[in-house]
Amino acid sequence: MKRLSNWRAWLAFAHDLSAAGLAWVAMYWLRFNLDIGAPYVADMWRTLAWIVPLQGAIFYAFGLYRGLWRYASTPDLKQIVLAAGLGALLIPVVLVMLQLQTVVPRSVLIFYPVLLIFIMAGSRFAYRIWKEHRLYSPLAALGEPVLIVGAGEAGARLTKELARSRQWRVVGLVDDDPAKQGRQLRDHSVLGKIASLPHWAQRFGVRKVIIALPSADHGVRRRAAEVCAAAGLEALTVPSYEDLISGRSELTTIRNIELDDLLGRDPVVLDSAGLGEWLGNRVVLVTGAGGSIGAELCQQIARFRPARLVLFDISEAALYEIQMTLADAFPRLPLTCVVGDVKHVTLVDDVLARERPQAVFHAAAYKHVPLMEDTNAWQAVRNNAYGTWVLARAAVAARVEKFVLVSTDKAVNPTSVMGASKRFAEIVCQSLQDGPTQFVLVRFGNVFGSAGSVIPRFKEQIARGGPVTVTHPEITRYFMSISEATQLLLQAGLQGRSGEILVLDMGEPVRIVDLARDLIRLSGADPDRIAVVFTGLRPGEKLFEELLATEEATLPTTHPKLRIAQARAANRDAVGQMIAWCERDRVADDAEVRARLKSWIPEYMPPAGAPVKPLPTESQSGETAVPLPLRTPRRR
Repeated sequence: MKRLSNWRAWLAFAHDLSAAGLAWVAMYWLRFNLDIGAPYVADMWRTLAWIVPLQGAIFYAFGLYRGLWRYASTPDLKQIVLAAGLGALLIPVVLVMLQLQTVVPRSVLIFYPVLLIFIMAGSRFAYRIWKEHRLYSPLAALGEPVLIVGAGEAGARLTKELARSRQWRVVGLVDDDPAKQGRQLRDHSVLGKIASLPHWAQRFGVRKVIIALPSADHGVRRRAAEVCAAAGLEALTVPSYEDLISGRSELTTIRNIELDDLLGRDPVVLDSAGLGEWLGNRVVLVTGAGGSIGAELCQQIARFRPARLVLFDISEAALYEIQMTLADAFPRLPLTCVVGDVKHVTLVDDVLARERPQAVFHAAAYKHVPLMEDTNAWQAVRNNAYGTWVLARAAVAARVEKFVLVSTDKAVNPTSVMGASKRFAEIVCQSLQDGPTQFVLVRFGNVFGSAGSVIPRFKEQIARGGPVTVTHPEITRYFMSISEATQLLLQAGLQGRSGEILVLDMGEPVRIVDLARDLIRLSGADPDRIAVVFTGLRPGEKLFEELLATEEATLPTTHPKLRIAQARAANRDAVGQMIAWCERDRVADDAEVRARLKSWIPEYMPPAGAPVKPLPTESQSGETAVPLPLRTPRRR
């Protein structure tokens, strides 16, 4: 219980004592129609001397003076009702115990708490209204005029919050719901349909529009954005439904509308109870924790309160950034940060033996297709395939319960070294599935906002005035937001079983040229003045991506956005050969890497014209395949 520590609290306490006395006296006057007989007057004053201190003690016990009247709200009203109700129950008891020779009319006892609640709550809310009017009414003439799209709950809350802003001045709302049009929403009119935005923007001198439709169908959001773009209005938006319910963002976090806001993806429904049981109070390790996927994955995992979260990344700067982000958002979460390379056998063995994680999420990978295709093919295989084996073998030795591999659609019928190396990472995990650790493999496509993705490049080109470069007019890709991808990754990890390849529902593929043109429109630039130039497919790049190989079929799961791929059996001999090859001291050139991958992964098809070196025989190479799974990795 807090003391009355300042003059405002004392003043509020005195007000409530006065309210208790006033309510008691007023009920006597009302009961006798303003003509109280002398005997009842004496009874009124005699009982009042006890009722006011009693009621004051109850007010103090209920903590009515911890908050400010300026912010009086429903919880304050609840406390007032409880305090007044308890007082009404105790008053007859106290009068009987004190044996006061008085007669209190029943109507006074019944209606006294009602009048008391009215006086106390009314005073508080009247003060809040007066205070807000005095503080914020001058702001109505300040700020940039803005229209809000959406007169639902989000629009109503946003209108209320922006009334306190010096940056924005709401001049009206629009909504396609006929029942809302013409009505008032917090002193602002719902002016008409979304299509009428240009008219109202011109009338009120509006240049910016806030789309407050976090849970609406993507078609509505897209149409609103297109109306804004056509009228030369800058479209802003509020955080997504997922960010709002997760607590990562507030409604007033207004930002520029992005492509992923228009993707047309339904919110992900997670088995929160199951994830809490799996990850809560457990040690969880995430590799590639500083990357786009890894960082978001760490934040999603942190919501389920693990006992400790181990962050593993080769980049010191990226690791520090995610450490600070998590420390700010989850100050009580124990963190262990490891700067290291997944290919470093001794380090990986030591970390897993020391930390003893129950769950491992392997997101560390080289993923840039053209960069890995030319000059860096050897490093792609060593990092993506051999690094996965080093980590997976250490996980088995540490008896990790579940190992989740973040894979890619480029592993399906791969045409690039990067895609083939990720397919081999899947094979590595499949070869170890008979041990104590469950290996779950998760494939998905591109994500908006990830490092190295095409969207940031397009934005830079648009900012410079163009041209925007696209490799091919028909090239398509699957896209989803980072938030959706990581949430589905967690769900897949929860329900996946050892050796399963789970495929995320990526929706319909999107033409890259359409993304480029959408970005041009959303940026407010003139589409006719920024050219789109086609540069040709890059080395290793597919015209379209696949989530399943031709020999694979899928089975449904209990989650509508997850399916199980029935993949071909893993080539265990190939895994042993890969390990022996990667552990040699000689660096392989790109042509040899492609030849090795082709021999291990029959569905791998190197790009036409890419050099492929004939492989030496085993006696010529001096390499011996490593038996699995009994061998322990050589320490360096």
